[in-house]
Amino acid sequence: MLEGERLATWTRFLKAHSAISRRLERDLADEHSLTLSDYDVLLQISHAPEQRLRPVEIAKAVLLTRSGITRLIQGLEREGLVERTDCPDDARGFLVALTPEGADLVRRARATHLARVAELFSDRYDDEELGQLARLLERLPE
Repeated sequence: MLEGERLATWTRFLKAHSAISRRLERDLADEHSLTLSDYDVLLQISHAPEQRLRPVEIAKAVLLTRSGITRLIQGLEREGLVERTDCPDDARGFLVALTPEGADLVRRARATHLARVAELFSDRYDDEELGQLARLLERLPE
């Protein structure tokens, strides 16, 4: 049963995650007009071979539903950050490709995001503490 210190620890974990996520979301919106989900999708595409992914691969990587990823991609497409390209393996399917504007934006947003992650998370621990935390987090499901 989850109670006492175990429940308090779980609650603290959820509150910290929520506070950090809100701050990261706000900073990306203020500085780059991106949501955290927009940034995550652009980042996933930027790391893919030839900076192209199938929508289903994007949905799995960012944990969105197929309809959610469709709407998000359509918005990024309207902004000129991604474009649909033919899929060489599937004549009916398509790939989502990063445009030069999208690549530039994700590069700039990444710098903002990583600086804020350092400030809000990693800079608060020394290397030994971070190693211990990493080992503890490995026990959690991915």
